[in-house]
Amino acid sequence: MKLFLITIMAASLMSCTSPQQGDAKVKTISATEYKAHHEKIDNQEVMLVDVRTPTEFEAGHLENTQHADFLSGQFEKEMQTWDKNKTYYLYCASGNRSGKAAKLMEEAGFKNVYNIGGYQDLKSAGLPVKE
Repeated sequence: MKLFLITIMAASLMSCTSPQQGDAKVKTISATEYKAHHEKIDNQEVMLVDVRTPTEFEAGHLENTQHADFLSGQFEKEMQTWDKNKTYYLYCASGNRSGKAAKLMEEAGFKNVYNIGGYQDLKSAGLPVKE
């Protein structure tokens, strides 16, 4: 009987922490896929966002990039001023912070948000950078 109760409790706890079917799934594209579309960055309907720290950004970033530090505590407030109808391409050092930022944006109602991964991969793909 104890084993049965423990099994039921464990199952119910796991179901509470599992992602729901309706959760937003962050759209991810590779550096190569992004490179094929980067000429659209000059378009006013598209925004490229570097979510790394100011030190990382100053050490080098892609051209035509807006900086919005995800770790600053101001990212969520700053994104609220952005146009939800634009397309956003986000990157960081590895794709982790940009993935979290993209998820936050999608949860806030942004429809076209892409995580394009890490800066070094983008740079290695031959995208234009400012150093």
